[in-house]
Amino acid sequence: MIRKQLCVAVMALTAAAGAAYAQETVKIGLIVPMTGQQASTGKQIDAAVRLYMQQNGNMVAGKRIEVILKDDAAVPDNTKRLAQELIVNDKVSFIAGFGVTPAALAAAPLATQAKVPEIVMAAGTSIITERSPYIARTSFTLAQSSVIVADWAVKNGIKKVVTMVSDYAPGADAQNSFKERFAKGGGQVVEEIKFPLANPDFAPFLQRARDAKPDAVFIFVPSGQGATFVKQFIERGLDKAGIRIIGPGDVTDDDQVNGMGDAVIGTVTVHHYSAAHPSAMNKAFVAAFEKANKFRPNFMAVGGYDGMHLIYEALKKTGGKTDGDALMAAMKGMKWESPRGPMSIDPETRDVIHNEYVRKVEKVGGQLYNVEFATFEDVKDPVKAAKK
Repeated sequence: MIRKQLCVAVMALTAAAGAAYAQETVKIGLIVPMTGQQASTGKQIDAAVRLYMQQNGNMVAGKRIEVILKDDAAVPDNTKRLAQELIVNDKVSFIAGFGVTPAALAAAPLATQAKVPEIVMAAGTSIITERSPYIARTSFTLAQSSVIVADWAVKNGIKKVVTMVSDYAPGADAQNSFKERFAKGGGQVVEEIKFPLANPDFAPFLQRARDAKPDAVFIFVPSGQGATFVKQFIERGLDKAGIRIIGPGDVTDDDQVNGMGDAVIGTVTVHHYSAAHPSAMNKAFVAAFEKANKFRPNFMAVGGYDGMHLIYEALKKTGGKTDGDALMAAMKGMKWESPRGPMSIDPETRDVIHNEYVRKVEKVGGQLYNVEFATFEDVKDPVKAAKK
């Protein structure tokens, strides 16, 4: 009898401890591609999340923060299944990451149904935040950089362009935003080329581009594919034909640009982040990131780092409460200084507002970097701005 009573008491204490732990722990489900073609995105975001927690601790507003990492390999069906498991079984208070747009969209209905905030740290299609009132973005939109590339091209004598983009939603956003703005400035898109997202062979498409004899190729490929594109661009002799590369910064991704060779020097892109951004905060971020990981942070890393900042600060505002509506209200309009520069969450769209930088690949200290030389401040998503 005594033994039975002791067992019951132990079970009760264990259950109470478990309940207390659940109440005092805020779980974040981090869904990113750690394998497959977009694995570099997951690697960067995971490293940035760990760095943020190392620097800021794992306690916020009296709650312990626990990150549960899941690899979806950038396959939307995987994303949906993992998000559901995290929400139902693990009782997460946030789902975060999302390496590609289809993954972010797959999770959106679940975020709405469960009223769990979805923090998009990577995907860049404009429509994402429109798919759920519980989505906030710390990454970027392709249109933010693409319209500025178009303005720069017109002002710098580029009149004929071939657009080359991955055939999925961000590629369409990039191409359409560039084309519309470029035409307004008097430029002409002489050919529009799309290629498969998965394992593209750029060579035949590059030959088509060369045959069109443009002044430049506007290129969008997702993070991780830029090195292959540049290699085949050079092999096909487009650089020697006087054709320039322009586009969003994905093509000269900080994670890969140093291995692209001197032929890429002078390439102009527009992006919201460069590892060479000269602020004191970014210099400290890059140094800490490289020390912890032995590789250079890119724009995916800063999206993950800022995503954790958004989560931490929202929890501070709610006093640790994890009600989804309260957390989303706390996020809207939030402003802070990021390694990328000043940024905020648009209170109307829940998209990021940040600077866009015109950059040129240069050799600095024997390494290749995207060196910023012009700044466009507080850029909103132009697709949503146009709808208004």
